Amino acid sequence: MKRALIVVATAGEAERLYTLNVSGVEIQIVMSGVGAVAAALATQAALSASSYDLAISAGIGGAFEGSGLAVGSVALASEIVQADLGAWDGDAFLPLAELGLEVTAGNTGRFACWPASLSLGLPCGPFVTVNSVTGSVAGAAELLRRVPGALVEGMEGAGVAHAALLAGVPVAEVRGISNFVGPRDRAAWRIGEALTGLDTGLRRVLERLAES
Repeated sequence: MKRALIVVATAGEAERLYTLNVSGVEIQIVMSGVGAVAAALATQAALSASSYDLAISAGIGGAFEGSGLAVGSVALASEIVQADLGAWDGDAFLPLAELGLEVTAGNTGRFACWPASLSLGLPCGPFVTVNSVTGSVAGAAELLRRVPGALVEGMEGAGVAHAALLAGVPVAEVRGISNFVGPRDRAAWRIGEALTGLDTGLRRVLERLAES
């Protein structure tokens, strides 16, 4: 029996997952609160209290225009990038790698995800973690400049990934798409559809974990 830790930010994201059941996998749901710091602390506490085969950052997120993702679909992270951690030099953003800094030994805020997620038949690519949700076309373009090919924006993935890395546990990030990254338009968000997509993606990841 494999064991999976699923970390979500909010009660709305957690509610539908409490009935998630995949043969061969014991699932623990943890609600962390919003943001990478909250997610890291909650993940670290859970991984310290028990052993897991995989830590998953899960929830809804925004897709970048041009990613090919539709609202209501789901995507998996190949890499999680802490995209707003760095320094500004005038109008230029300098990531940690350019500053010669690290979040932990050998890591500049870019976390590789569980390799099996690359072969599940779902869109897979870089995810960005930010402290503030992007609200403009220019902001979305700047994130894509920093992380070319980025698919999804979220707020917790890098926190879960950082804690998992320190604990020696593989990490994955799965997000259902509720909106597009850019000008904030809550009326256009489709949270219910995104949560349905999230359920599909999580099941595929957990089924692969059970087979591994």
